[in-house]
Amino acid sequence: MRLSTVRIADGTQTAAARQKGDELVLLPFSDVGALLSAGDNWQERAASADGERLPVAEASLAPLVPHPNKIICLGLNYAGHIKEMGRPTPAHPTLFAKYDGSLIGAHDHIHMPPVSEDLDWEAELAVVIGHRGRHVPREKALQHVAGYTVTNDVTVRDWQHRTREFLSGKTFEATTPIGPSLVTPDELPPGASGLDISCSVDGHTMQKSNTADLLFDVADTITYISTIITLLPGDLILTGTPGGVGAGRDPKVFLRPGQELVTTLEGIGELRNTVVKDQL
Repeated sequence: MRLSTVRIADGTQTAAARQKGDELVLLPFSDVGALLSAGDNWQERAASADGERLPVAEASLAPLVPHPNKIICLGLNYAGHIKEMGRPTPAHPTLFAKYDGSLIGAHDHIHMPPVSEDLDWEAELAVVIGHRGRHVPREKALQHVAGYTVTNDVTVRDWQHRTREFLSGKTFEATTPIGPSLVTPDELPPGASGLDISCSVDGHTMQKSNTADLLFDVADTITYISTIITLLPGDLILTGTPGGVGAGRDPKVFLRPGQELVTTLEGIGELRNTVVKDQL
């Protein structure tokens, strides 16, 4: 099953939707996060509900989960990215956070902040939590996954490196596309492992890897995070980016206004976003 959050009523409201062929069936929930929070039977409710339909091609996609309780991200989780950034291989997951104001839809503009010229791409697999969990053992971790989606952890590099903490460069307003759909685990390999992931800028491939190369896989990550805090339905986990980021190149390369960033994850979908200069 594939679920999205779409804008309706001239963009003033949103609704969760189930994809059926080339149409989206609107569901009686304001977004995918609200659906997941409605109870453990969310999947049955989503599958059986019927409502107004609209063509997939005409849908305006909002952030998949617009207001998650938590957005937890992993850094340094692919060997290629660890090497290009000159970091040692971590013994434990490197965690940081985002706020929901950074999230945008699958085709929305990425807002380049006026305070920086160092806007970088990071293609990633994102995990959407479907069931509450604390102290989740590895063998049960994937039971807590509602599904998987595509994201790009677009990063303001100079602000990321102002201090030892990543946060300030990772959560600028309207910089993190996520979507286009939540794909339920039954449609993908366990843990969404073995999927090709890529990123291009104006048609030029910048990143190309496979989710089998994750240092800490989805189950490991859920177990680790749930040791720290309770995971809730709708929480987002961004699993890290492979090698090929702009800051890891010589010379460094960064995004510019007008460029199109395309992020693709096999079996899940594609993000297509244009960079625009934000205004003070």
